[in-house]
Amino acid sequence: MSRLTNSYPSLRGKHVFITGGATGIGAALVENFVAQGANVSFLDIDDSNANELIARLNAGEQLSYQHCDIRDVSALQSAITSAATARGDQLDVYIGNAANDVRHAFDELTPEFWDNNQAINLRPQVFGAQAAARLMTGSGSIITTGSVSWMRRRPGFVSYTTSKAAIHGLTRTLAQELGPRGIRVNCIVPGAIVTPKQLAQVVTPELEKQFLDNQALKFRLDADDVVAMALWLASDDARGCAGQAFIVDGGIV
Repeated sequence: MSRLTNSYPSLRGKHVFITGGATGIGAALVENFVAQGANVSFLDIDDSNANELIARLNAGEQLSYQHCDIRDVSALQSAITSAATARGDQLDVYIGNAANDVRHAFDELTPEFWDNNQAINLRPQVFGAQAAARLMTGSGSIITTGSVSWMRRRPGFVSYTTSKAAIHGLTRTLAQELGPRGIRVNCIVPGAIVTPKQLAQVVTPELEKQFLDNQALKFRLDADDVVAMALWLASDDARGCAGQAFIVDGGIV
């Protein structure tokens, strides 16, 4: 259950589309936008966790889900369009959340791995935003998702850090291009947000201690810390923000 308490009346009735919404930060985004009274559409490839989330939230027609492999640009854009069509051609907020930070050694990196990783972490940010912007009339908020990993020069997943650095450039360029249409584009940059997947695969007590030692704030960040920024950026309260990267990392960079 979310610990967030702020309410944003401007989000009520808005249509919010979220990629990678079945688990981790994505699931927290879905839960909290539903709690704000928004109509939420999300996609993922994890049908099991998506259905569990839908059952737990019990939000009825306020919440919809589509299975989609975001590496397929046509399928991604079709999912965004069909979700908007089901809501009367309305789309107000698009959040490109889906990503995969699988670790890999640079010496073993192959073109095939690189291309697949960019097809998950970078290409959907571009073409998802393209489809979303076409459906926003007069106003809208597009939120990309970066990472502090490239700022910290973190080794062990160069294709991921490269894609996340590129998202900063994408955000600034799209903000300038789409701003005249009333569409705000901003990036949320999470720090060491420990998700269940990371706990299972990569986080050790030693690594977690390293995170906390390097943070200015000495507590573990969680998904709600990222969601709090997303709610604000999606709301009318953030009407003056465009082309910015909002770092949520407890002061680690």
